[in-house]
Amino acid sequence: MTVDQAVPAVLATAAEARSWQEPLYRDLHQNPELSHAEHRTAGIVADRLRQSGYEVTTGVGGTGVVGILRNGTGPTVLLRADMDALPVQEDTGLPYASTVVAPSPAGDGQVPVAHACGHDMHTACLLGAADLLAQGQNHWNGTLVALFQPAEETVDGARGMVDDGLAQLLPPVDVVLGQHVAPLPAGYVGAQAGPAFAAADCIRVTVYGRGGHASRPETTVDPVVLAASIVLRLQTVVAREVEPGEPAVLTVGSLHAGTKANIIADHAVLELNIRTYSEGVRSAILAAIQRIVTAECAASGSPRDPEFEFYEHAPLTDNDPGVTAKLIDTFTGVFADRVVVPPRVLGSEDFSDIARGVSAPYSYWLFGGTDPEIFAKAAAAGRLSSDIPSNHSPHFAPVIQPTLDTGTTALVAAALSWLAG
Repeated sequence: MTVDQAVPAVLATAAEARSWQEPLYRDLHQNPELSHAEHRTAGIVADRLRQSGYEVTTGVGGTGVVGILRNGTGPTVLLRADMDALPVQEDTGLPYASTVVAPSPAGDGQVPVAHACGHDMHTACLLGAADLLAQGQNHWNGTLVALFQPAEETVDGARGMVDDGLAQLLPPVDVVLGQHVAPLPAGYVGAQAGPAFAAADCIRVTVYGRGGHASRPETTVDPVVLAASIVLRLQTVVAREVEPGEPAVLTVGSLHAGTKANIIADHAVLELNIRTYSEGVRSAILAAIQRIVTAECAASGSPRDPEFEFYEHAPLTDNDPGVTAKLIDTFTGVFADRVVVPPRVLGSEDFSDIARGVSAPYSYWLFGGTDPEIFAKAAAAGRLSSDIPSNHSPHFAPVIQPTLDTGTTALVAAALSWLAG
C-alpha cells in the first residue's frame, strides 16, 4: 500500500478519535503543569497509550512517557510531543481557561500556570495520531514510538530523557518527527529544510563595584553605572559585528543591583539571552559579550574580574533536507495548497536533543492554530504582530478545530511516509 492510499485509510476513523480528543484537549488546557511537574498529564498519556495497545514506559527523565507499537518488520519512526506549561496568567476568556496556580520554580510563592505555548495541543494531537495508527495497523509495517517529553520550556527535558537511557528502551530509530502549533492560519502546515528554530544561550554576568553611601560616590565604583554602560554597548554587537541578513538576537532580559536608594551597591547581575542560527555567529557573539563586559569593568576600575555563568542552552533545530523533502511531498498530497514555507523562527526548542540521543535524522514543522478569518483580517490590515497572539502570550490559545484535526493528520501522514509502502 502506498502512502497516498494509507493516509486516508488510517484517517477513516478520525471522527471517532475526535470524540475523545476534543474533551481531552480541553481538560489538558484547563489543568496545565509546569516543567518537571507533569505528573497528571503523564498519567493521562500513559493510560491512553495503554488503551491503544502500546507498550508503555513511564518516568523516563522524570515524567517522560514512551509508548512503543511493534507491527512487523519495517522502519522505526519516533513521533514526539512536549507536555509542560508556562508560569503565565491566562487571559483568553475561554470557558476552559486555566485558573491553576502552582509553587514557583524559584521557590518564592505561587505562580499562575497556563498552556500558553500549545503543548496541550501537541499532546492531544499525538495521542490521537497514536490511536489512529494503532487501529490502522493493517495499513503499515514497522515500529512506531510515541514519545511525550517533559520540560521543554526549561530546555532540559529532552536531555533528561536521553540521559535516563532513552536509546536503550528503543530499537534503532530511523527518523524523529515533531511539530509545533504556531500563530499561522489553522488548517495550514509549514515545513522547510535547514534551520527551523534557533540555538539559544542564557548567560548570567556578575560585575563588581565598591559599595558605599550615595552621598559619597567618589569613594565607590558604582556597578549600576557599569552595568548600564554594558547594556548600551551590547546593543552594538548584532548591529555592528554580525553580518546583515544573518539572524541573531542579543537581549538583556534582567538587571539587578542594590537594595536601597541611598546605598551604592557592590555588584550587579545581568542576565543575557542570545539566539543564533550559525555556530560561527554564536561563537562571535559570545566572544563579543566577554570582551565588552571585561573592557567596561576595566574602564570603570572594577575591583574584581567579572563572572560569567552559562546556565541554559537550547540546541539549533536544523531539519534534515532529505527527511523534510519527503515530508513536504506527503503533506502536499494531503493538504494541497495549505502547505507553506514558514517564516524563520528565532524561538528555541530541545527537540533535536531527542534525535541526537537516538542517532537519527529529524524534521520539525509548524501547524497553524489561529482562526483563518481572524488571521486573514489581521493580515489585510497589516496588523499580524499586534492582533494575533503569539506563543507565550497570556492571550494565546489555538482554536480547537481545525487545529486538532490538522495536527493529528500531519503526524499520521508523516509517520506513514516511512511506515507505509
